[in-house]
Amino acid sequence: MGVIVLGVTDVPGAVRFWQQALGWDLRTDGFGGWANVLMPPGGVGAEIALQRSVTPPQEHPRLHLDLHVTDAAEQEAEVDRLLALGAQRVDWDSYPDDPDFVVLADPDGNRFCVVNLGHQPRS
Repeated sequence: MGVIVLGVTDVPGAVRFWQQALGWDLRTDGFGGWANVLMPPGGVGAEIALQRSVTPPQEHPRLHLDLHVTDAAEQEAEVDRLLALGAQRVDWDSYPDDPDFVVLADPDGNRFCVVNLGHQPRS
């Protein structure tokens, strides 16, 4: 896989949010044909290109990003940190009874999840 492309209306704002949210480096040298590409530390993993789009975000996107955390305390702290950066809580109508994820939206409205990998389903 090459680059994951995320459509946004405010490219500079999206760059600021996602760079702070992920802690990734920004490349503006045309990597992969894209003007703004976020690179994971050490260059390991897929990159995210931020592209101007006039298409509104989907309420129930078929593709989204999952940010992983190790436990419930880290999930709560990460959600709070992302909200402080400009993310918004989403009134998600598809949560299961015992969710291991929290649905947020970036400042552009793109949905993403913070997933607790240590979640133990209730019996």
